[in-house]
Amino acid sequence: MACRYYRGAVGALLVYDIAKHLTYENVERWLRELRDHADNNIVIMLVGNKSDLRHLRAVPTDEAKTFAGWNMLKTATAAAAATSILQPLYRTTFIGPHP
Repeated sequence: MACRYYRGAVGALLVYDIAKHLTYENVERWLRELRDHADNNIVIMLVGNKSDLRHLRAVPTDEAKTFAGWNMLKTATAAAAATSILQPLYRTTFIGPHP
């Protein structure tokens, strides 16, 4: 049943809460599920959410960046306080950074 969710997907965002390490611990399982069921060419981005709560950070930036590097994932941080986080993430993930 799970493979139906991934059929035709060209991209995926693995989002964890930077203030809750438990959410980050789930990322490896989510990534494995994606790799097992999605197309091999899917673009995957690891997103640390709630970046406006830096003072509560439980997931070190270096730890997430290292994981992303080992697994060939793009990375980003986001905060709901931002006007619109989805459009910049989409541009960075699927179109590439603009000058």
